[in-house]
Amino acid sequence: MKKAVIITIGNEILSGRTLNTNFTYIARKLTYLGYDVLRGIIVKDDIEEIGNAFKSAIESSDLVVSSGGLGPTYDDMTLLSFSKAFNLKLTLNNDALEMIKEKFDNMTPEREKMAMIPENSIPIRNDAGTAPGVLVNINNKDIIILPGVPREVESIFENVQERIKVPGYVYYDKSLRLDGVLESIAAPLIKEYAKNNPDLYIKSHPYGIEFSKPGIELEVSGRGDSSIYEKVDKVLRELSEKLMVKG
Repeated sequence: MKKAVIITIGNEILSGRTLNTNFTYIARKLTYLGYDVLRGIIVKDDIEEIGNAFKSAIESSDLVVSSGGLGPTYDDMTLLSFSKAFNLKLTLNNDALEMIKEKFDNMTPEREKMAMIPENSIPIRNDAGTAPGVLVNINNKDIIILPGVPREVESIFENVQERIKVPGYVYYDKSLRLDGVLESIAAPLIKEYAKNNPDLYIKSHPYGIEFSKPGIELEVSGRGDSSIYEKVDKVLRELSEKLMVKG
């Protein structure tokens, strides 16, 4: 299975000012496209921190996706950091420049900055904002570099997802809420099913109040070919029936 690492860049994430919804969106997308997301890395707006994050991510994965730091301001330094880390030149890309010119009547140095991308990389159209995304390939590994605004992340990702999709891959998950079931009572049975079905991920998520108004959400997921649909449905059905009897 192909592996992926997600990098989120920005002081506002680390200070707690901004919720990291980009990670949630990207991770969900990559899971369904055929990737095992190994980890998420959050770094501040610092050239060395950003460069080291990319180096670490590429060493352990087949795909790296980052968000943040592509704008016109001085602290938008992701492309500069990435280029320095891999000894690439930042060059004015004509395709990226045309994408930006479509949005403005006049160009400024700050706007032109967003068209400076690593050599031999490909700009990805941003239909929801200004700065293009960037696609780079290093040692047969794809790196997708996105801006930080969530609607722009989603827009650009839609434009590149078919390129990175793993052919013939199926991911399927399904969940069911079970009122009145204590998680501590459910745990042994869930453990047994997980042991007997090593190709599935089986997990309980408690809700309500444990003793007076308990309940769990039972989740079952799997990866593989189209046969995974039937297997997930079967295990979820059997397990939920037994747990409701236990109460």
